[in-house]
Amino acid sequence: MSGTGPRENVFATRMALTNTKLRLKGAQTGHSLLAKKRDALTTRFRAILRKVDEAKRKMGRVMQVASFSMAEVTYATGDISYLVQEQAKLASFRVKTRQENVSGVVLPAFEVDRVPGSDFNLTGLGRGGQQILKAREVYAKALETLVELASLQTAFTILDEVIRATNRRVNAIEHVVIPRLDNTIKYIMSELDEMDREEFFRQVDSFRPHKTYLLTEDPRLKKVQAKKKRDNAIRDANEAEKQQQEPSFVDTLEEGEGVSTDLLRSKDEDVIF
Repeated sequence: MSGTGPRENVFATRMALTNTKLRLKGAQTGHSLLAKKRDALTTRFRAILRKVDEAKRKMGRVMQVASFSMAEVTYATGDISYLVQEQAKLASFRVKTRQENVSGVVLPAFEVDRVPGSDFNLTGLGRGGQQILKAREVYAKALETLVELASLQTAFTILDEVIRATNRRVNAIEHVVIPRLDNTIKYIMSELDEMDREEFFRQVDSFRPHKTYLLTEDPRLKKVQAKKKRDNAIRDANEAEKQQQEPSFVDTLEEGEGVSTDLLRSKDEDVIF
């Protein structure tokens, strides 16, 4: 039966049918837009995933070089942590944040801003200045790589959550909302067709001569009327033929034995007593 399955509880009217069709069209449009958004986010997600993998590999190599540089500084000058703490009055690096819009999803992006004039210029004057300068540059590069990795990892996490939510919405519209609206439309159309058939048979049952013009357009009624006319014509022809074949009373008397037609036509004379 049409209209079976989950559907909405609505009255079977033409207005409800129109509204349901508009809702179905909106659901199909929304499904198409969400599917395109999901595809765009998935493409960006895969690109970020590749960048995250490259950044992690780069981070491992940079930190390895930085560790060796720090070992060289310690071997050449000894422990310089006290000197660094005395000269560190201002931050050498600052992190700036900007936003990037990807199909309606805002992704944060972090950038490193190096402040000029805040380096440890006096550190390493006694000995080990070259190793200290090298270690400083290596750690600056490691910090930039770390900020880049943090930016990619944040975007990766946000995109993963948004893609999951978008997939749930797409599946809900495709497998729940659209089939429900389809079943509702089929149910309303079947109910309206049944109501039209009931109205037609009601008019046939209450048929009157002055309402003939309302039903003459139906081909079924035309066939019924033509059949009735043919039956009536055949019956009238049979009755006329039967009447012609039956003899009249006068003809029967003329053909009877011992009966003279003159007796019927003659007139008796008056009797006088």
